[in-house]
Amino acid sequence: MRLQSPFFKGKLTCTQTAACFSQSLFSSQILSSSLRTRTEKQLSLTRRRRVKGGRECKFQSKLRVMPCFSLTSGASGGVSGDDNGSLRNFKLNESTFLASLMPKKEIAADRFIDSNPKFDGRGVVIAIFDSGVDPAAAGLQLTSDGKPKILDVVDCTGSGDIDTSTAVKADSDGCIRGASGATLVVNSSWKNPSGEWRVGYKMVYELFTDKLTSRLKKERKKKWDEKNQETIAEAVKHLDQFDQYPFLQKHKKLEDGSLKRVREDLQNRIDILKKQADSYDDKGPVIDAVVWHDGEVWRVALDTQSLEDEPDCGKLADFAPLTNFRIERKYGVFSKLDACTFVVNVYDEGNILSIVTDSSPHGTHVAGIASAFHPEEPLLNGVAPGAQLISCKIGDSRLGSMETGTGLTRALIAAVEHKCDLINMSYGEPTLLPDYGRFVDLVNEAVNQHRLVFISSAGNSGPALNTVGAPGGTSSSIIGVGAYVSPAMAAAAHSVVQPPSEGLEYTWSSRGPTTDGDLGVCISAPGGAVAPVSTWTLQKRMLMNGTSMASPSACGGIALVISAMKSLLILLGFLLLDVVLQAEGIPVSPYIVRKAIENTSVPIGGLAEDKLSTGQGLLQVDKLELCSRPLFFANSWLEEVLGRIGLSPPSYRGIYLREASACQQPTEWTVQVEPKFHEDASNLEELVPFEECIELHSTGNEVVRAPDYLLLTHNGRSFSIVVDPTNLNGGLHYYEIYGVDCKAPGRGPIFRIPVTITKPMAVLSRPPLVSFARMSFMPGHIERRFIEVPLGASWVEATMRTSGFDTTRRFFVDTVQVCPLQRPIKWESVLTFSSAAAKSFAFHVVGGQTMELAVAQFWSSGMGSHETTIVDFEIEFHGIDIRKEEVLLDGSEAPVRIDAEALLASERLAPAAVLNKIRVPYRPVESKLRVLPTNRDKLPSGKQILALTLTYKFKLEDGAEVKPQIPLLNDRIYDTKFESQFYMISDTNKRVYAKGDVYPDSTKLPKGEYCLQLYLRHDNVQYLEKMKQLVLFIERTLEEKDVIRLNFFSQPDGPVMGNGSFKASTLVPGKRQAFYLGPPAKDKLPKNSPQGSILFGVVSYGKLSFAGQEEAKNPRKNPVTYQIAYVVPPNKVDEDKGKGSTCTKSVSERLEEEVRDAKIKVLGSLKQDTDEECSEWKKLSASLKSEYPKYTPLLAKILEGLLSQSNVGDKIRRKEEVIEAANEVIDSVDQDELAKFFSQKSDPEDEEAEKIKKKMETARDQLAEALYQKGLALAEIESLKGDKASVADANEGTKDVDKTGDQSAPVSGGQPDLFEDNFKELKKWVDVKSSKYGNLLVLRERRLGRLGTALKVLSEMIQDDAEPPKKKLYELKISLLDEMGWNHVAAYERLWMHVRFPPSLPLF
Repeated sequence: MRLQSPFFKGKLTCTQTAACFSQSLFSSQILSSSLRTRTEKQLSLTRRRRVKGGRECKFQSKLRVMPCFSLTSGASGGVSGDDNGSLRNFKLNESTFLASLMPKKEIAADRFIDSNPKFDGRGVVIAIFDSGVDPAAAGLQLTSDGKPKILDVVDCTGSGDIDTSTAVKADSDGCIRGASGATLVVNSSWKNPSGEWRVGYKMVYELFTDKLTSRLKKERKKKWDEKNQETIAEAVKHLDQFDQYPFLQKHKKLEDGSLKRVREDLQNRIDILKKQADSYDDKGPVIDAVVWHDGEVWRVALDTQSLEDEPDCGKLADFAPLTNFRIERKYGVFSKLDACTFVVNVYDEGNILSIVTDSSPHGTHVAGIASAFHPEEPLLNGVAPGAQLISCKIGDSRLGSMETGTGLTRALIAAVEHKCDLINMSYGEPTLLPDYGRFVDLVNEAVNQHRLVFISSAGNSGPALNTVGAPGGTSSSIIGVGAYVSPAMAAAAHSVVQPPSEGLEYTWSSRGPTTDGDLGVCISAPGGAVAPVSTWTLQKRMLMNGTSMASPSACGGIALVISAMKSLLILLGFLLLDVVLQAEGIPVSPYIVRKAIENTSVPIGGLAEDKLSTGQGLLQVDKLELCSRPLFFANSWLEEVLGRIGLSPPSYRGIYLREASACQQPTEWTVQVEPKFHEDASNLEELVPFEECIELHSTGNEVVRAPDYLLLTHNGRSFSIVVDPTNLNGGLHYYEIYGVDCKAPGRGPIFRIPVTITKPMAVLSRPPLVSFARMSFMPGHIERRFIEVPLGASWVEATMRTSGFDTTRRFFVDTVQVCPLQRPIKWESVLTFSSAAAKSFAFHVVGGQTMELAVAQFWSSGMGSHETTIVDFEIEFHGIDIRKEEVLLDGSEAPVRIDAEALLASERLAPAAVLNKIRVPYRPVESKLRVLPTNRDKLPSGKQILALTLTYKFKLEDGAEVKPQIPLLNDRIYDTKFESQFYMISDTNKRVYAKGDVYPDSTKLPKGEYCLQLYLRHDNVQYLEKMKQLVLFIERTLEEKDVIRLNFFSQPDGPVMGNGSFKASTLVPGKRQAFYLGPPAKDKLPKNSPQGSILFGVVSYGKLSFAGQEEAKNPRKNPVTYQIAYVVPPNKVDEDKGKGSTCTKSVSERLEEEVRDAKIKVLGSLKQDTDEECSEWKKLSASLKSEYPKYTPLLAKILEGLLSQSNVGDKIRRKEEVIEAANEVIDSVDQDELAKFFSQKSDPEDEEAEKIKKKMETARDQLAEALYQKGLALAEIESLKGDKASVADANEGTKDVDKTGDQSAPVSGGQPDLFEDNFKELKKWVDVKSSKYGNLLVLRERRLGRLGTALKVLSEMIQDDAEPPKKKLYELKISLLDEMGWNHVAAYERLWMHVRFPPSLPLF
């Protein structure tokens, strides 16, 4: 027998092997002892030769053919019997119950492994693209043959990255300073030849999921509350003791001011503790990380003491060092409380540490379905227990486990690097364009060049058609999987009272086709399981369902097939006398795998259109003997480019006739089939000889016709298809054109062209009303109706009535419309009926487009009841045609004319419009382009990815809710050619308030200045160069009081004249009515709306028949709204600007003043960073002081210069200099004149009086600042010297500031208390409780021992301060808490310091 395969060069003749391969490819008989004996003898006599294998061809185009064919020789006509777990009458026992928790029977994986126990996934590596896999989870430690289950764990998102570029040295005691500021003891046994320890830190909640964080917060708050209650009790005790003091009992009243203030201090302590409990917001512990190189590998240790209750637990020195997981496959746990597993990876020569945790238990659950191995409970094994895994975390913890472009790209890089056989990705999103985008391009490269089989979930957006998500349901290189539930799964995993009589697709499983005609769903697999989950959930396993579970079930089944293929390819090396194959590096064609599973799946349901829901059917692993021939004869995949004759591109991957106009006449289509071969294919030996005779078939010749045969060569061929839907009844129809190799019909179809036709019903009645009466529903039943929405309709008012049932019923109601270059327009609702009732709802529609109405009784709703649910559904179309999708007000006073018309029936015209958001455009102030240094950012092609960081600055005058908007990039993950984006918003202290990516969220920000950094990635530098001036909008939501409600007018002059207001009216069909939308009044514009910014809002025109009066006035309550925008015009010109007053000074006087002020300005501009610069500054200040000895602005500038000096040696001497300079300022001010001026009222209309007032206010501020700085200096000297008397020594020779002649209160030793005197003087001029001067009041209260009052004043200062938080104030607060002994509150504030004042921004 001659075997010819692209796997082998030339033709090989084998007589003995033919009989073997005529049997089941994976039969255990092939491994008989006699065969092995014979093979060993042959090998002893034969020269070994390595196969030049792996050559394969594929047929590539933009139309993927998704086979929906079932060969009668190998597959049954439907899902039934034991083959898929459909058991009509059964009762679970313990073993069947356990087996059904992890469904394998449905896809025959259990029978396959029973027959082939060594083909259980061994030799197969699966990359899990998900939220991360916990290596400590049950069943994920070893494979069935004792190998490590998880080969690597990688955080592809960067959410766990820590900057460890800072290197420190240990001191003589073996201590280092951690990045958090903590002192860490290094274990002396750790080997570190360089002596350099790289440090970083992380807020540990950033590594945890929201659910885990919530649990920890609850536990930590409980312990914190206990300590706080103890402290409150102690404070109350002290107050009670004070009140019971005998002296107070005798006098009864606190007449003495000092005693009164002592009691206030005690009460303040109680109030502060109570308020602290109310405002408690746990930002989580901080963990310090240390990275070093031990001479062989990078090592990592963590200090987790802040997570532990015991003081001796979690110390750095006690940590067992880890290295990159793939090297030693070791992991750690943060603490017993969190039970959260983590691994580490070090990148960029130790500069980046990645701590990898999962962002959800989802990924571990998925991995468990695919390949968990439980030797003690084999019934709970995953589908392929012998397979090994790579965990590629694509769910970003910073975004609540949302995938990012960065994560997806790095995951593909990791999968290729690890030479994975399969990828499972249980993630996805809606998409604008199918089979398009940067990620799809990279997937195509991975599948075509590196031969990875990519499996992904189809989505959970059913039951309507056109709901498959990207990438699983929309990409040609990916196998999209739908979710199936069997009776056994329903009984065991879902615990329903009475399971369905046969298996069915889950109601929510997404359906095809795609907008370009592809089938969408490739195959189906069990979509639910009780599988392992992360240890931090505090349980071994849990139930999850979704196409996320169906995908790994299919992936595990395919892993069994690839395991067998690899094993048999190795065996073939023994069978063929001159060939030897090695286990490693054997390429298995993804095209052959795909064909095999498609052609052997068992159909679900008996209708052709069911394939839009289930794909080709339920995966059947044990029927894959049909792939024995494709394995050697047809290593190819046919894709086609479809085009409609008479129309220009775009091209399609199938035929999808959805609109009514497409069904009115026959259409002709051209299919171009072009084979594509692998890169290393030989021209003479593979391309030239390639020729296939293909027999074409149609599943409905009366509607879809094609030629009978096609001769296909290397250069490709085209053929025509005619589709005639004119005689079809209304509704959904599905057909296929498929091709079969004439020489090998047993291979099954080698390509398919799906043809989907929806023939909608026309709505001819007026008013346009459609009713669907007495639709009958049982669990899982779906009714689809296709309606041609009348032109002019813009919304629907629908009513659903139910009857005829007993127990509660749950329904999914979906509507979908498909419009060009838009994501399918979907409206959905889940309705629950506990009894017969009617429910009404309204939603938006597009006139002239087909609308699918899908009503489905949830698959498990009503099980156990034999009552049929009767549903009556009524739809009434409404519409007001205004021919203006968006309204733009250009900033002028002119209104916008709007013409309205009702095309269908009379409608109530009640326009309403609001502007509730403002967008301000910004350009970047800085851009940085760099090449990313690590291999995790190096594409398989060898290209290194580049990153562009754009920095934007914006300021909020008031707190507001903001959202960044990037119109070019937002709302697209998969259907974009740009790789990824990520942004961070931080304040001037580097505190991060918001992080986001393609789906930006609104964030509440306080008043202040902000920096937004936008991070873009791509390997094409030209693309990034074009983005360096990318415009970004900061969208701010207006407070309700600032929302602008616009007015409508019946006349064009109405906005100016103030009359002609437009009132609601009734539109009659055929009669158009015009009215005007006026711009907002200029005085109504929100403040901080600069020129060029845009006010956004919505406008509505109609009114729902069941809407209330208030709802009618609010356009946001209307199902149909249109965007309205107003461009903010230039600001009003200040008419007084430029008008100056008459100057009475001579030219020489003015010149002298100008020269003086210029000299002072120069003094203020001088730097004082070095000793030489300080010396120059002192010389100039002394010179100016001698020239202008009593000029207060100069003396204030000199004081300011002293305070700015950083190179301070003798701190006490420096403070003395500050006091001297402050005294000079104080002496230069005529305080009597100042007091006299402020005791009198000034006339604001008198221009000269206003000038004097401004001058006096400046003098007062300079005086107050001098007094304030003098007070701080006095307190600092007192603190440095340790006693109050030293202040007098420090001020010996200085002048008394008390200008009234009163003596200062003496302190111990008979010396006056200069601090108190200075403070009293300051109180004369300013409010010492204000945020500007309150610091001195805090020091005074602290100085007097009233720590509670000091803390209260400080807290009020922090709360009232309009500026960004000041670090010094919080440091002072912590020192007060330490002094009071409130350690639990001090620890809480120290953790917050890392949030408020981080040393640097986090890594992207």
